[in-house]
Amino acid sequence: MANQIPPLNALRAFEAVARHRSFTKASEELHVTRAAISHQIKHLEDYLGIELVERHNRSISLTRAGEASLPKLREAFNNLADAVNLMRAQVGSESLNVWMAPSFASKWLVPRLYRFSDLHPEIDMRISGEARLVDLDQRYDSLDELFRAEGIDVMIRFGSGDYPGCDVTRLFTVEAVPLCSPSLRDDPDYPLRKPSDLRNHTLLHDETPYVGRPSWARWLDLAKVEGVDVQRGLHFNHVSLAMEAAIEGQGVLLSMDALAQHDIDARRLCIPFPLSMPLDHSYHLIRPMQATSNQRAVNAFIEWILAEAKTVKT
Repeated sequence: MANQIPPLNALRAFEAVARHRSFTKASEELHVTRAAISHQIKHLEDYLGIELVERHNRSISLTRAGEASLPKLREAFNNLADAVNLMRAQVGSESLNVWMAPSFASKWLVPRLYRFSDLHPEIDMRISGEARLVDLDQRYDSLDELFRAEGIDVMIRFGSGDYPGCDVTRLFTVEAVPLCSPSLRDDPDYPLRKPSDLRNHTLLHDETPYVGRPSWARWLDLAKVEGVDVQRGLHFNHVSLAMEAAIEGQGVLLSMDALAQHDIDARRLCIPFPLSMPLDHSYHLIRPMQATSNQRAVNAFIEWILAEAKTVKT
């Protein structure tokens, strides 16, 4: 018995329960019923002959044995995930899983992505526009665990650059600029020639929930413009929606210059006045510290995107 490993399903159920301190959250993560999780824990306790979880009226806690085993158990499942990824990497073409905010994917990366595909047709890419990367998934204690659990090779995030336990490279800095349709800028009745002209136009607000988002209040203060109600206008929960409204001439948006560059080059958007506002945060490339089985593909992507970042107009 001492050298035998308990059933992996039971160990996996216990690890999830211990991490969440919840049968319900563990069942949601593993896509099974709460009763199934409870059964697996009981099965594991019977197998080992020890109690691992103490059940209270509305909560649970771990016994000393359960608490002591959790770090090694989590490490073991991380190692299993790495081993499976190595197995998968030996078959077929190289693959790459890149996670980023949907706005960055649609407005910056996708218009350029054909150039990477032309250079590396042997690399199959999976692009995931994940808004939840803005705030770290609470199921994981660190970005490194998120990398492992989701099979992520590279993340691109807008933030401070402080991501402990990861290899971080700044991609580029950004500034906030006013954006509108050229037709709105040249409106015969109310043209946009100077910042104070915003009094005559609808403000578009990007209310995507992330830290460091530019605000009209701060920009208008920088422009020394008074008499503009920064609460009025159209409010959007996603920058792509707000940018589409600006393209359609529905108002003036304050957003990041890099995200708008493709539409500016295509003359769908313009910057009506040359006043930009530096932002404290930047876009960063983030990858796990440990080398992955598809490191060649990761290195090829990073080399390419860093070269592309140098073309960003500042």
